[in-house]
Amino acid sequence: MNKPTVILGIDPGTIFMGYAILHIENHEPRLGEMSVIRLAAVKDIYARLEIIHTSIKNIIERYQPDSFAIEAPFFGKNVQSMLKLGRAQGVAIAAAMQASLSVTEYSPKKVKQSITGNGNADKEQVWKMLQTILKLEEKPKYFDATDALAVALCHHYQSSSVLNTSGTSLKGWGDFVSKNPERIDQKSKLKSQN
Repeated sequence: MNKPTVILGIDPGTIFMGYAILHIENHEPRLGEMSVIRLAAVKDIYARLEIIHTSIKNIIERYQPDSFAIEAPFFGKNVQSMLKLGRAQGVAIAAAMQASLSVTEYSPKKVKQSITGNGNADKEQVWKMLQTILKLEEKPKYFDATDALAVALCHHYQSSSVLNTSGTSLKGWGDFVSKNPERIDQKSKLKSQN
């Protein structure tokens, strides 16, 4: 039996920042919590950044996640929006790094592909797949929260995949075997040596 792990998924934003806690036990994902940090009422961008940092820090202290996954900003045409979003993402990452968490960033396309099989899926399609996979019923008020859950589940899939190459680079099967000795069937290994 594997030790249960906890993944904190973040969908960065400057009006709503989505977050989700995903528990993994025996490779089975289960929702812990998903919600948003509401920032719209705060007009000063620097005050928003402080709220993001403090909120992420508090979520980390409360749930003690083992890893932190965040969606990369989508590159749009509005440079000012991108700058604000990048700052929000950076502050969330800083809070995770301050807590010594490993940080992994996923593109929106990678998250959608991982959850639905379609990198161009819309938010409703992603939510429908999350409902099916995690057996969820009640629809949340904000897609920012479901996007954060999708990021956490994407991270689980990428972390537990035998073919995972995100975060580490492998140079063939020999390299894979040397980096993953626990995945080798010892009986097969003995037969091949005889």
